[in-house]
Amino acid sequence: MKTIIRKATVVNEGEIIVTDILLSNERIEKIGLGIDLSNLSSYREINAEGLYLLPGIIDDQVHFREPGLTHKGTIYSESKAAVAGGITSFMEMPNTIPNTLTLELLEEKYAAASKTSLANYSFFMGINQNNLEEALKTDNENVCGITDDGLYFNNDDGILANYPEFLEKLFSRTNALVALHSEDDAIIKENTNTYRQLYGENIPFEIHPKIRSEEACLVATKRVLEIAKKHNNRLHFFHISTASEANLFEGNSPIWEKRITAEACIHHLWFSDKDYVELGSKIKWNPAIKTEKDKNSLLAALLENKLDIIATDHAPHSLQEKGGNYFSALSGGPLVQHALPAMLELFHEGKISLEKIVEKMCHNVAAIYRIKERGYIREGYYADLVLVDLKNEWKVTTENTLYKCQWSPFEEQLFKSKIVKTFVNGNLTYDNGEFNERNKGMRLKFSKTR
Repeated sequence: MKTIIRKATVVNEGEIIVTDILLSNERIEKIGLGIDLSNLSSYREINAEGLYLLPGIIDDQVHFREPGLTHKGTIYSESKAAVAGGITSFMEMPNTIPNTLTLELLEEKYAAASKTSLANYSFFMGINQNNLEEALKTDNENVCGITDDGLYFNNDDGILANYPEFLEKLFSRTNALVALHSEDDAIIKENTNTYRQLYGENIPFEIHPKIRSEEACLVATKRVLEIAKKHNNRLHFFHISTASEANLFEGNSPIWEKRITAEACIHHLWFSDKDYVELGSKIKWNPAIKTEKDKNSLLAALLENKLDIIATDHAPHSLQEKGGNYFSALSGGPLVQHALPAMLELFHEGKISLEKIVEKMCHNVAAIYRIKERGYIREGYYADLVLVDLKNEWKVTTENTLYKCQWSPFEEQLFKSKIVKTFVNGNLTYDNGEFNERNKGMRLKFSKTR
């Protein structure tokens, strides 16, 4: 059955217009006011007057924990939370158990998602210093990219930003998008030893940004940038967390021409070191949430196009795993359900426009990863859409939080905007708190060239 969305206020490609959208066979068939459906015997009509229609959010950095860590989350549970938050497509990290370091393990993840994911999906191929040849076989049209993100949790050697010789080898041989976590292990270890001598095992959580410091981020990011520029790679930096790093990137080139791109994450845009006293381990992430100046500078860098996209780094842990002292509390937290409401709150505060939110959470993600036929509201594109009420206040509680881990760093936060409906491939998957789980998401496809 076709679906017509009437009189929606559409935010798309730098414009806000009131129009109708006709959905048919997973795609957007027609855009325009007064679409005539008198020739159809049956169709579904949705009155969207006063509501805002955005392209579905594309999140390029999530940890959905399946396989091996399913007590924290599963593809099903976390994709359900994502869809409730207006995220219609995700790209997932390789630090599951076993780590996704072979093409066979990678395809097992795709097979699992095809059965349970309510959102569209892609999975990164993991890379470390031992699987280069396997990683280089990755099909760029069927896999979003290759990354080391998260693998340092199970790898004493640390992240690839610390191994310039290996990066030279990798960058000289791949055409795939490479996405990296960038911190300097030696600086982090030195800082850890310093504060351990001061506090023993009970380091206060507000010391986290001093251990995983601005210097640790800046040194590593500069090192990786220098190598990538030499080889003209497609390189994407995950979760930039400092003002000094953001200023390393240029904002003048069109997104389609950029070979090196970078992102900010929701937690780095929302929280600052002032929040550790109240929230403690709940906002312990790697890289660390840093100063108020860094938080404000990251948002400025997004507006200046030095940073290109907004992601979540959704990384659920059980409350038990977030407990204990500084060293036992795991880093990461759940965000997909609350990412768009948080950004819309910044809109209400006058800090970012709706058009820029859509650019950074939809258009630019599609551009950087060369995702086929998604990320925009265009005739012929897949109907991945989110309908938002900007005047519907609600409070985050454990009862309305859908993550399997059953907690959120946003608990008790009042949001002025609410996700009303989410369409995934034209299917109304989420509707005012209700889910239609009959149709599952699709595997994302990518273009080799622009």
